[in-house]
Amino acid sequence: MTSRTRRAELIGAAGSEGRFEAPATGDERPMLLSVLAAQRTTLELKCVGLDEELSRRAVEPSTLSLLGIVRHLADMERQWFRRVLAGQDVRPRFSSAADPDGDFDGAGSAPGAVEEAWAAWRDEVGFADRFAAGAPDLDVEGEDPWRGRVSLRWVLIHMIEEYARHNGHADLLRERIDGAVGM
Repeated sequence: MTSRTRRAELIGAAGSEGRFEAPATGDERPMLLSVLAAQRTTLELKCVGLDEELSRRAVEPSTLSLLGIVRHLADMERQWFRRVLAGQDVRPRFSSAADPDGDFDGAGSAPGAVEEAWAAWRDEVGFADRFAAGAPDLDVEGEDPWRGRVSLRWVLIHMIEEYARHNGHADLLRERIDGAVGM
Protein backbone atom coordinates (compact mmCIF):
# COMPACT_ATOMS: atom_id res chain seq x y z
CA MET A 1 0.00 0.00 0.00
CA THR A 2 1.41 3.37 -0.98
CA SER A 3 0.70 6.57 0.88
CA ARG A 4 -0.73 9.56 -0.89
CA THR A 5 1.75 12.30 -1.77
CA ARG A 6 1.06 16.00 -1.63
CA ARG A 7 1.25 17.70 -5.00
CA ALA A 8 3.98 20.00 -3.70
CA GLU A 9 6.17 16.93 -3.09
CA LEU A 10 5.84 15.80 -6.71
CA ILE A 11 7.99 18.60 -8.12
CA GLY A 12 10.80 16.35 -9.11
CA ALA A 13 10.21 15.72 -12.78
CA ALA A 14 13.21 15.14 -15.00
CA GLY A 15 14.66 18.51 -15.96
CA SER A 16 13.47 20.27 -12.84
CA GLU A 17 16.65 19.78 -10.78
CA GLY A 18 17.83 23.12 -9.46
CA ARG A 19 14.88 24.95 -10.98
CA PHE A 20 14.06 26.79 -7.78
CA GLU A 21 17.59 27.34 -6.49
CA ALA A 22 17.73 31.00 -7.50
CA PRO A 23 19.73 33.28 -5.25
CA ALA A 24 17.59 34.63 -2.41
CA THR A 25 20.00 37.42 -1.50
CA GLY A 26 22.40 39.65 -3.34
CA ASP A 27 22.13 41.46 -6.63
CA GLU A 28 18.63 41.97 -7.95
CA ARG A 29 19.24 41.16 -11.63
CA PRO A 30 20.44 37.55 -11.17
CA MET A 31 17.63 36.99 -8.69
CA LEU A 32 14.91 38.21 -11.08
CA LEU A 33 16.40 36.42 -14.09
CA SER A 34 16.68 33.15 -12.16
CA VAL A 35 13.08 33.29 -10.95
CA LEU A 36 11.88 34.07 -14.48
CA ALA A 37 13.99 31.20 -15.86
CA ALA A 38 12.40 28.84 -13.31
CA GLN A 39 8.92 29.91 -14.41
CA ARG A 40 9.84 29.37 -18.07
CA THR A 41 11.23 25.91 -17.24
CA THR A 42 8.01 25.12 -15.40
CA LEU A 43 6.02 25.89 -18.54
CA GLU A 44 8.23 23.57 -20.58
CA LEU A 45 7.86 20.80 -17.99
CA LYS A 46 4.07 21.16 -18.04
CA CYS A 47 4.16 20.47 -21.78
CA VAL A 48 6.85 17.79 -21.97
CA GLY A 49 5.88 14.66 -23.88
CA LEU A 50 2.85 16.22 -25.54
CA ASP A 51 2.36 17.15 -29.18
CA GLU A 52 -1.10 17.70 -30.66
CA GLU A 53 -2.54 17.21 -27.15
CA LEU A 54 -1.21 20.70 -26.41
CA SER A 55 -4.11 22.11 -28.42
CA ARG A 56 -6.75 20.42 -26.25
CA ARG A 57 -9.09 23.08 -24.83
CA ALA A 58 -9.85 23.42 -21.13
CA VAL A 59 -13.67 23.40 -21.16
CA GLU A 60 -16.25 24.90 -23.48
CA PRO A 61 -16.53 27.75 -24.31
CA SER A 62 -12.94 28.56 -23.26
CA THR A 63 -10.21 28.48 -25.89
CA LEU A 64 -7.53 28.08 -23.19
CA SER A 65 -5.00 25.35 -24.03
CA LEU A 66 -1.37 24.61 -23.32
CA LEU A 67 -0.54 25.50 -26.91
CA GLY A 68 -2.42 28.77 -26.53
CA ILE A 69 -0.40 29.54 -23.41
CA VAL A 70 2.89 28.91 -25.25
CA ARG A 71 1.73 31.18 -28.10
CA HIS A 72 0.50 33.85 -25.67
CA LEU A 73 3.74 33.89 -23.71
CA ALA A 74 5.75 34.12 -26.94
CA ASP A 75 3.70 37.21 -27.80
CA MET A 76 4.18 38.66 -24.30
CA GLU A 77 7.96 38.14 -24.40
CA ARG A 78 7.97 39.83 -27.82
CA GLN A 79 5.77 42.71 -26.66
CA TRP A 80 7.69 43.59 -23.54
CA PHE A 81 11.29 42.97 -24.55
CA ARG A 82 11.39 43.67 -28.29
CA ARG A 83 8.67 46.25 -28.73
CA VAL A 84 8.59 48.15 -25.45
CA LEU A 85 12.14 47.93 -24.10
CA ALA A 86 14.18 47.53 -27.31
CA GLY A 87 11.90 49.85 -29.29
CA GLN A 88 11.61 47.46 -32.22
CA ASP A 89 8.68 47.93 -34.58
CA VAL A 90 7.38 44.35 -34.42
CA ARG A 91 3.92 42.86 -34.46
CA PRO A 92 2.74 40.01 -32.27
CA ARG A 93 3.34 36.59 -33.79
CA PHE A 94 -0.05 35.07 -32.96
CA SER A 95 -2.51 37.88 -32.19
CA SER A 96 -3.43 41.15 -33.87
CA ALA A 97 -5.70 44.16 -33.48
CA ALA A 98 -8.28 42.35 -35.60
CA ASP A 99 -7.84 39.09 -33.63
CA PRO A 100 -6.63 40.08 -30.14
CA ASP A 101 -7.14 36.54 -28.80
CA GLY A 102 -5.54 34.86 -31.81
CA ASP A 103 -2.81 33.45 -29.57
CA PHE A 104 -5.45 31.28 -27.85
CA ASP A 105 -8.21 31.09 -30.48
CA GLY A 106 -5.81 30.06 -33.25
CA ALA A 107 -4.03 27.37 -31.22
CA GLY A 108 -5.32 24.41 -33.20
CA SER A 109 -3.88 21.05 -34.13
CA ALA A 110 -2.79 22.00 -37.66
CA PRO A 111 0.40 20.29 -38.84
CA GLY A 112 3.43 22.20 -37.61
CA ALA A 113 1.47 24.34 -35.13
CA VAL A 114 3.26 22.97 -32.08
CA GLU A 115 6.73 23.29 -33.61
CA GLU A 116 5.95 26.83 -34.79
CA ALA A 117 4.79 27.89 -31.33
CA TRP A 118 7.81 26.45 -29.53
CA ALA A 119 10.21 27.94 -32.09
CA ALA A 120 8.60 31.36 -31.66
CA TRP A 121 8.67 31.07 -27.88
CA ARG A 122 12.33 30.02 -27.81
CA ASP A 123 13.27 32.83 -30.19
CA GLU A 124 11.53 35.42 -28.01
CA VAL A 125 12.93 34.01 -24.75
CA GLY A 126 16.41 34.08 -26.29
CA PHE A 127 16.02 37.71 -27.30
CA ALA A 128 14.66 38.63 -23.86
CA ASP A 129 17.54 36.90 -22.08
CA ARG A 130 20.14 38.62 -24.26
CA PHE A 131 18.44 41.99 -23.80
CA ALA A 132 18.18 41.64 -20.01
CA ALA A 133 21.77 40.42 -19.66
CA GLY A 134 23.12 43.21 -21.85
CA ALA A 135 21.17 46.10 -20.36
CA PRO A 136 23.36 48.49 -18.36
CA ASP A 137 20.98 48.25 -15.40
CA LEU A 138 17.39 47.44 -14.42
CA ASP A 139 16.36 51.07 -14.83
CA VAL A 140 16.42 50.87 -18.65
CA GLU A 141 13.02 52.17 -19.74
CA GLY A 142 10.63 51.81 -22.62
CA GLU A 143 7.24 53.22 -23.54
CA ASP A 144 4.14 51.07 -23.42
CA PRO A 145 0.73 52.32 -24.60
CA TRP A 146 -0.97 50.53 -21.68
CA ARG A 147 1.36 51.34 -18.75
CA GLY A 148 3.32 54.35 -20.02
CA ARG A 149 7.00 54.36 -19.01
CA VAL A 150 8.18 51.00 -17.69
CA SER A 151 11.57 49.79 -16.53
CA LEU A 152 13.32 46.52 -17.23
CA ARG A 153 12.85 45.79 -13.52
CA TRP A 154 9.07 46.18 -13.82
CA VAL A 155 8.95 44.06 -17.00
CA LEU A 156 10.88 41.23 -15.32
CA ILE A 157 8.53 41.28 -12.33
CA HIS A 158 5.51 41.43 -14.64
CA MET A 159 6.77 38.49 -16.72
CA ILE A 160 7.33 36.40 -13.56
CA GLU A 161 3.73 37.15 -12.60
CA GLU A 162 2.51 36.38 -16.14
CA TYR A 163 4.24 32.99 -16.21
CA ALA A 164 3.17 32.10 -12.66
CA ARG A 165 -0.49 32.79 -13.49
CA HIS A 166 -0.39 30.77 -16.71
CA ASN A 167 1.60 27.96 -15.10
CA GLY A 168 -1.33 27.59 -12.72
CA HIS A 169 -3.60 27.18 -15.73
CA ALA A 170 -1.08 24.74 -17.21
CA ASP A 171 -1.25 22.60 -14.04
CA LEU A 172 -4.96 22.06 -14.55
CA LEU A 173 -4.73 21.61 -18.32
CA ARG A 174 -1.99 18.98 -18.06
CA GLU A 175 -3.82 17.06 -15.37
CA ARG A 176 -6.93 17.02 -17.56
CA ILE A 177 -4.97 15.69 -20.54
CA ASP A 178 -3.17 12.76 -18.91
CA GLY A 179 -3.38 13.05 -15.13
CA ALA A 180 0.19 14.31 -14.75
CA VAL A 181 0.68 16.52 -11.72
CA GLY A 182 3.53 18.18 -9.87
CA MET A 183 5.87 19.00 -12.71
